Amino acid sequence: MMPITFADKGTEYTIQKLSGNAEMKKHLADLGFVAGGKVKVISEIDGNLIVNVKESRIAIGRDLANRIMI
Repeated sequence: MMPITFADKGTEYTIQKLSGNAEMKKHLADLGFVAGGKVKVISEIDGNLIVNVKESRIAIGRDLANRIMI
């Protein structure tokens, strides 16, 4: 298991777990990041990611991305 920040671009991964407090986990879930869901990194710039989750592209910062374990 590793944070999504270490993911290879273009490869689809399954989200294993989310870390952080309850508020942070709820925020991630509201964005579509849930355990068991599929996620793919589209691009990365300075640690910030654009990811494809649930048929949507979402930009997330490095701090938030480090809480998503694949």
